[in-house]
Amino acid sequence: MTPLLQTIMVLAVVLLAGPAGAGVSPEQAARLDGDLTPLGGERAGNADGTIPGWTGGLTEPPPGYDRDRQHIDPYADDPVLLSITAANMSEHLDRLSPGQQALLERHPDTWRMLIYPTRRSASYPDFVYQAARANALNADFVSSGKGAPQGSSVTSPFPIPNSGVEVVWNHTLRWRGVRVSGLQGRAAVTRRGNYQLLLQLQDLFFPYGAKPGEAAKAKFPGILAAIKTRTIEPALVSGNGALAIEPIDQTADPRKVWVYRRNTRQVARQPYFSYDFPGTDTAGLRTVDDFWQFNGPTDRYDWTLKGKREMYVPYNAYRLHSSDVSDRDIVGPKHIQPALARYELHRVWVVDGKLKLGASHRYARRTLYIDEDTWHVLVSDRYDASGQLWRTSEAHLVNYYNVPVMRSTLDVFYDLLEDRYFVEGLDNQRRPLVFEEEGDPREFSANALRYFVR
Repeated sequence: MTPLLQTIMVLAVVLLAGPAGAGVSPEQAARLDGDLTPLGGERAGNADGTIPGWTGGLTEPPPGYDRDRQHIDPYADDPVLLSITAANMSEHLDRLSPGQQALLERHPDTWRMLIYPTRRSASYPDFVYQAARANALNADFVSSGKGAPQGSSVTSPFPIPNSGVEVVWNHTLRWRGVRVSGLQGRAAVTRRGNYQLLLQLQDLFFPYGAKPGEAAKAKFPGILAAIKTRTIEPALVSGNGALAIEPIDQTADPRKVWVYRRNTRQVARQPYFSYDFPGTDTAGLRTVDDFWQFNGPTDRYDWTLKGKREMYVPYNAYRLHSSDVSDRDIVGPKHIQPALARYELHRVWVVDGKLKLGASHRYARRTLYIDEDTWHVLVSDRYDASGQLWRTSEAHLVNYYNVPVMRSTLDVFYDLLEDRYFVEGLDNQRRPLVFEEEGDPREFSANALRYFVR
């Protein structure tokens, strides 16, 4: 693409995104074509070379890719560089979160973190990068970070952030496709290691992520996501379904949820489903705003940007994603199978959220560790009212290089006090997710839910 054509396309995105706000200066935004990646990560590697430079990431399927199977591992031959256990973790504390340390301490005989070479695989379509450049110039808050950003489109609004709340919104509004559907499993694992897999058909539509000018944006204005689910198994709840409409600004326009129960054959509106309300079918092991590691309104916390650090985080989790393993191979008695998890050294933004005076939430504090290349929360630690570390969770990312897009293939939520955990995203031995470039808002209504579950 010539520089002139690139400039024209960026200006088009700016005009379609809405009126200009108080984003960064043009000189700062130019860094996204210089020392920063198009989404705002540092292009250069670290000083000792353990984090390489970003050179565009995975942009096409590797040899042997079969679209009818889960994505093959392009890094299958990488060696294990280090195994971190409770016995040696004291040598690596500066690269571990408190939650990661607590897991190692709690399960000294069974849990370990296998560290592999760092692969900066993150990549996205060109229109996402163009939108990020426009967002850097346009996006702003109407008033001191309350509510939602204005003037952004498609992807993270603040590729060059200046505050904690901006980084959190970069995660919330990151690009993850336009329409994504497929079968995924979830399981709440008891102290004894027992669980029953709940399998759902999920259909997700992200109007915010559609290209500027697409009809979806006009038909579903101000909407981040619409999510339909239909339970496939176990038989006791098969046929139940739900629909959630996720506005971007949920302080002004709260989330709307409808549920369908097969025994009543009725669609009913859920009166409240937000913040620390327990997630459906999670055995109370994650809250609504734990979904996707964090989602929903940011208004109950004061968010402090602690800067960046190098940290061992889940990344390129193709073994957990493989068609050659089953949920029984992954889900263990106290934690997932460590031999299938892959950790790498990456730079992450650290954001600490403390509950505001007078606000209500079961988490008094939550610390988010957010990948510089994707704006995805990779690790989240949550604390109770007494300041005790209560829960920790991880998002295991892969590059769906047929799109391309970085998404979590498995989210794992550990309750450190109850010694239980919850997993969602199990898609092994099933058909891969289907990505489409468009979605029809008429398919995401309460009436449409009735037909979806039948």
